[in-house]
Amino acid sequence: MNLIYEALSSVPPKFWWVLMGIVFFLTVATVIGRRLAQNNNNEVMINLNQRINAWWVMVAVLVACFIFGTTATLILYALLSFFALREFMTLTPTVRSDYWALVFCFYVAIPVQYLLIGSDWYGLFVMFLPVYGFLLLPAIQALSGDTDGFFERIAKIQWGMMLTIYCLSYAPALLLLGNVEHPGQGLMLLLYLVLVVQLSDVFQYVVGKLFGKHKIAPRVSPNKTVEGFIGGGLMAVALGTGLWWMTPFSMAHAALFSLLIVICGFFGGLSLSAVKRSLGAKDWGTMISGHGGIMDRIDSILFAAPVFFHLVRYTYY
Repeated sequence: MNLIYEALSSVPPKFWWVLMGIVFFLTVATVIGRRLAQNNNNEVMINLNQRINAWWVMVAVLVACFIFGTTATLILYALLSFFALREFMTLTPTVRSDYWALVFCFYVAIPVQYLLIGSDWYGLFVMFLPVYGFLLLPAIQALSGDTDGFFERIAKIQWGMMLTIYCLSYAPALLLLGNVEHPGQGLMLLLYLVLVVQLSDVFQYVVGKLFGKHKIAPRVSPNKTVEGFIGGGLMAVALGTGLWWMTPFSMAHAALFSLLIVICGFFGGLSLSAVKRSLGAKDWGTMISGHGGIMDRIDSILFAAPVFFHLVRYTYY
């Protein structure tokens, strides 16, 4: 009990205000989803309620990790990297000679990258995978002696490693910025990023379904429309600007940062949709009911997190 009390007391008061807003939003969405399903229980309504139920579970997991601190949050994101990399490699099949390169990615790159964040070793965290991992992977592959499709195989594994491990790790790396304002600030920055990027996806999807007429890239992602991107994106920027009080940002910086999060998140989703389409797949996996796989939920974060981290670090340090 004392451990739980200490964990709860270390959470910034602003966190609870944001959490109450999230719970209120999900409660309203749940009620509306149930009512709509009673009147029209078609495939769209079933999928909508599956998504809302999945959001309850995801929020509960995130809240638990935030409450219990850095270690729990790093473990969560390390697991996300593991499952995301597994989905990436499953959808882009490997061969037997890729075994040791994959062992390096799963059992060396992931734990080392997140241990570097936990030890607050910023310099090595930033360059470990883009320098040492990038150079070591082709060397491991070459030692296998298999030269068939060598360039394509190593490019795929390197890109998977950089996306699912390096880029994703920038989200919990925001915890390194805890002394911007007070010890809990890193937690609030992480929550801010997750809220803006995930709700941007929701807003763009809803606005696109209601008003979308002009497809941005119909062969890549049929659901992405000009109206959805602009309308949903502006709603997300307004949300990010309105949440300036939970960050060390001025209102102007909050507007700018949220705009960049929205843009980067959009291109992250679009780019990884192109990968799925090139492989003839609709979703990366089936791990989250109503949402597809882990990659389907974090694709926007993969592009937004590194940009957001460095912008905040260089602006407020």
